[in-house]
Amino acid sequence: MTYAEYNYDGLIGPTHNYAGLSFGNIASATNAGAASNPKEAALQGLAKMRAAMALGLKQGFLPPQDRPHLKTLRALGFSGTDRQIIEKAAKAEPQLLANCYAASSMWTANAGTVAPSPDTGDGKVHFTAANLAANFHRSIEADTTARVLAHMFDDENYFVHHPPLPGGMHFGDEGAANHGRLCEAHGDKGVHLFVYGIDGEKFPARQRKRASEAVARNHLLDPSQTVFVQQSTTALDAGAFHNDVVGVANGTVLFLHEQSFADREAAYAAIRKAAPFVEIIEAPAKDVSLDDCIKSYLFNSQLLTLPGGEMALLLPTEAQENPRVKAFVDATVSKNNPINRAIYKDVRESMRNGGGPACLRLRVVLSEDEAKAANPNFILDDARITALEHWVRAHYRDRVTPDDLKDPAFMEESFAAMQALTDLLSMGAFYDFQR
Repeated sequence: MTYAEYNYDGLIGPTHNYAGLSFGNIASATNAGAASNPKEAALQGLAKMRAAMALGLKQGFLPPQDRPHLKTLRALGFSGTDRQIIEKAAKAEPQLLANCYAASSMWTANAGTVAPSPDTGDGKVHFTAANLAANFHRSIEADTTARVLAHMFDDENYFVHHPPLPGGMHFGDEGAANHGRLCEAHGDKGVHLFVYGIDGEKFPARQRKRASEAVARNHLLDPSQTVFVQQSTTALDAGAFHNDVVGVANGTVLFLHEQSFADREAAYAAIRKAAPFVEIIEAPAKDVSLDDCIKSYLFNSQLLTLPGGEMALLLPTEAQENPRVKAFVDATVSKNNPINRAIYKDVRESMRNGGGPACLRLRVVLSEDEAKAANPNFILDDARITALEHWVRAHYRDRVTPDDLKDPAFMEESFAAMQALTDLLSMGAFYDFQR
């Protein structure tokens, strides 16, 4: 049986804006209140998807969620017509309104955790949508994310869907942003690396160990092939709110910063015991500081296995513009290791909101039969990605400011865009705004 990795990127939604809602995310806080460009953001994301496809890789996408989320506003006591709800919330609770407008579902590394069929006790692909309990604007994504994943992977012969974990922050789960898989080939039984946090002095941890353990149990993973590692509070307080800001796993390679883990030696020993084949490629702090990592999102790059077997880094242009990071990348690709290409892509609109290339994608390893059972409307070819580009150009604004969120006309534009997308994807009456 042949297996392939599909990267499902988040299609950036029409309400992409800089509200600075994510505590601990330095880029998000730094750009709070600035004008965003939703059209450019979505086109940058689609251009990154095109670049992956040009490398011969399988590329899918997750649709944006309906925003503003009127269901939440109604549940919190705002009544009347849709326009009246926006007007009332803008006057009484502008920050709440901003939370309900967030386009943060674009970062599909937080959509959930996926275990491929070679790794699970029942031989099926398992999905757990993340509860994203640490931030209100993200927690309201969870139910729709679960529905989207179930719509995309709806054949019970191949796919198992688990609901978001209960218990709020007691079981705070941020999905694949704190999870990686190591394997010698996509179709081989893999080792699952779960990274959890403990609150730092400046910023709280978002991923709880008990959440990672619960996901591993639900996914029927082999305990001997599962490793739980604590993120360092040094990295957390520097702004690594998810582990994928300081490290990424792919195939036989773990690519990360020296200060990623609380106990570096113990973590490496546990990983090597479970995955003796692993090659750890580490950035020394003396060469690349945590500040460099977080400003450039060096490790929030996509580490991709190309059709020929070699690996490529798909990095944000911010990594190219930092001389210390660029020197480390150049040195890495020149050495005798699986990473031999570096590709830089402009995703500045996402970066300014706190998410790099790896934040924008969810990895799903599928066999040939599983891929055939997946919904083809969400797997890209040239015609489909061109249609999405036309949709973005027809429906998105070039500029959005915080004041635009108070205008009911912006809501109506967003809903019209989402209706056009549901028609394009044959999703029917899917989103909550369709009553």
